[in-house]
Amino acid sequence: MLEPTFSAAAAEVARRDRVMARLMKRTEPFHLPRPTHAHFAALAESILYQQLAGAAAAAIHRRFVALFDGDLSPEAVLALRPRKLRAVGLSGGKVASIRDLAAKVADGTVPLGRIGRLPDEEIITSLSVVRGIGRWTAEMFLIFQLRRLDVWPVGDYGVRKGYSLAYGLRDLLTPKQLEAKGERFRPYRTVAAWYCWQAVHEQRRSSIKAQ
Repeated sequence: MLEPTFSAAAAEVARRDRVMARLMKRTEPFHLPRPTHAHFAALAESILYQQLAGAAAAAIHRRFVALFDGDLSPEAVLALRPRKLRAVGLSGGKVASIRDLAAKVADGTVPLGRIGRLPDEEIITSLSVVRGIGRWTAEMFLIFQLRRLDVWPVGDYGVRKGYSLAYGLRDLLTPKQLEAKGERFRPYRTVAAWYCWQAVHEQRRSSIKAQ
């Protein structure tokens, strides 16, 4: 069975929900860029960026990637002394997490070579055994690296905030409440999540214009 196009998935979400349909008309078409990194590099970057401001994280990431001269692989990470990773700005915890990722990929605990063929929940379970990778990081991997269309990251603040903005709610829904709200968007919950993020961007743009 062929995968639906992004435009077809978005059209189906709009057909089911008038709020989403109006949001789509005000914002840009749904799209997920093609990934620019291999799976291991993308996961290492996700770990590195955790709890860091964008500019600082980007600088550390550039120095980290430069250590490997184009060969950022599990084996290359494990061959490098931890102090060299610390020297480019990684905290001790992040060094431990990236090395744990590398070890679990190298020994097959995390099957990155065939991960694209696994169901979403199996991928989340597999990745979550790595130190520093929880459900949210795994869900972002599903959306932006594997471009899966039915991911509903209810623990993501932006999705929760955007849903409240789009639907005119005074308070944020709990993850459990939001989980139930997403059922009507199956199997295209990624589209709804993406437009929740667009609702947050829309509010920010409006705030800037009002200043």
